[in-house]
Amino acid sequence: MTATDQPFAGIRVVEFGQFIAVPYCSQLLADGGAEVIKVEPLEGDPSRHLGPIAPGETRHFVLRNRGKRSLPLELRRPEARAVLDALLSQADVVLTNLRPGLAREIGLDYGTLAAEHPRLIVGNVTAFGEQGPDAGLPGMDLVVQARSGLLASNGRLRDGLPVPSDSPAVDYMCAVLLSFGISTALFRRERTGRGGEVDVSLLIAALVLQNNQMVRVAGVDGELHAEVRAWLGTARESGVPYAEQAARQPTIRTSAMTSIFYRTYATKDAAIAIACVSPGLQRRLLAVLEMEDTAKARGITDRGELAGHYSALQGQAETLLASRTTADWKAAFGAAGIPASEVRFPLEMLDDPQVTANGYVFDQDHPVLGPVRLLSSPVTIDKGGFEPAAAVAPLGSQSHEILADLGFDPGAVEALLASGVVGVPG
Repeated sequence: MTATDQPFAGIRVVEFGQFIAVPYCSQLLADGGAEVIKVEPLEGDPSRHLGPIAPGETRHFVLRNRGKRSLPLELRRPEARAVLDALLSQADVVLTNLRPGLAREIGLDYGTLAAEHPRLIVGNVTAFGEQGPDAGLPGMDLVVQARSGLLASNGRLRDGLPVPSDSPAVDYMCAVLLSFGISTALFRRERTGRGGEVDVSLLIAALVLQNNQMVRVAGVDGELHAEVRAWLGTARESGVPYAEQAARQPTIRTSAMTSIFYRTYATKDAAIAIACVSPGLQRRLLAVLEMEDTAKARGITDRGELAGHYSALQGQAETLLASRTTADWKAAFGAAGIPASEVRFPLEMLDDPQVTANGYVFDQDHPVLGPVRLLSSPVTIDKGGFEPAAAVAPLGSQSHEILADLGFDPGAVEALLASGVVGVPG
């Protein structure tokens, strides 16, 4: 694949990002051919220090920062302004997820940048959005999952309290939304010559992940929703435990779905997931299980009666599924055209034949850590267009090179390094 086959070839990105959302977005752009300079604190992106395997190198850092050149820079120092101006003058895209107020404080807000660089596209990530009572609050994945309802909707409880999964899904959804926004802004610039501002928040990312629940049909849901909100207010004032509050929340899924047709089952050796949403698939499942659902024939419509009916069927189904292995059931369901899968653990997926056959993982020769297996770029164009880029060089090792490329002469480079405003290897 040549550079011209990549959709972001020739695009220059300056990343002022940390942790996940902005770094993963710029990694997607880098896999698509963009030239990315990652501006880090002198001590490095905080994710470099989350369980280090080698100095400045962690699993968290390598899985979302490939394809970049790294420049440690003390942004608040006056001497950094010349470096920032040089970076911005060559940039097409600037990405930030700085703490609230910091971008404006150091002149990286869109209003300041657009005045000097009208073709520049600026992508911002905030926790809760630009407006509203929570706009100035800091937030990370877990906090936003809690604030948005996602933590509750996931339904995982421990000791009566909600617990998150190990996957920071909100951060990654935010990164994908941001990359979509940047792509559309670049497309618009091709037609108009105008840059722009792309705003994405962790909050909207969390709400998108709950899109199935983000609806209220006034004539059907309005009264129930009002009753539940009123009950929650009273329950919280009187100290009703969280688990009881969670149990009172309405769901769009029917008792038939949650009890029988759309769920996981324990098998003789593990677990299996079944998703039979349509009536046709539900009939196929019942046929395989040699069970009969008489609710419709008997004209049962009352919610309570339906719940009791499907609770009885649930017991039958669970006993039957537990009598055979997952492989046995997967074969039977597959023959009937029923969507079903064994429940895998994440580490198994790194060697899964379906994953490897599609090139969804690749092996990288990391300059410090050695061989590392990582996820590939998640999209392709004509079977290519995106390809995993190289690992980031050790922190500070590219400072000379980047400053020279920005147009600083050798004396100016040495002065910047000697001042301590730009980092070099420790």
